[in-house]
Amino acid sequence: MQREEALSLVKEQVKNKNLIKHMLAVEAVMGRLAEYFEEDKELWGMTGLLHDLDYDKTADNPMQHGLLGAEMLKERGFPPEMIQAVKAHNEALAVERNSLMDKALYAADPTTGLLVAAALIHPEKKLSAIDVDFVLKRFKEKNFARGAGREQIQSCSELGLSLEQFLGLSLEAMQDSSKELGL
Repeated sequence: MQREEALSLVKEQVKNKNLIKHMLAVEAVMGRLAEYFEEDKELWGMTGLLHDLDYDKTADNPMQHGLLGAEMLKERGFPPEMIQAVKAHNEALAVERNSLMDKALYAADPTTGLLVAAALIHPEKKLSAIDVDFVLKRFKEKNFARGAGREQIQSCSELGLSLEQFLGLSLEAMQDSSKELGL
């Protein structure tokens, strides 16, 4: 499946525009991480794009989130490593994160929300207006972007990246996609 087909699938399954933007942001971050680790950028990006495909159907049942999405992807012939990462990104499922891609998706998922929140509190309300130092200051504020799980973001250490490196790569990816993200 090509990216445009995957994006059509996202738009067919997901009705919340902010959730679609989140999925696009995770796609960007995963693609940038794939480049950094010299992995398959298309596979990693597509995994980021499709990771919440089932969210509209599972929002009221978090124990199904990731499982239903994995099943949807399996039915469409997506690779097993993508299916595994989609299941493993939902901590509630307690699916072991073994691969680099599993760990990257897990860390990237809440990071996009943190970066969006940081951009929105800046006077310019643009990703281009913020830098890693700005984000790190906000990261330390417990009441800022509470939904962006700090421990999950800090799991970037399992990738061999410091928090500063990880946020830098993630911010760079989202800044490169800022038009599509509307920020």
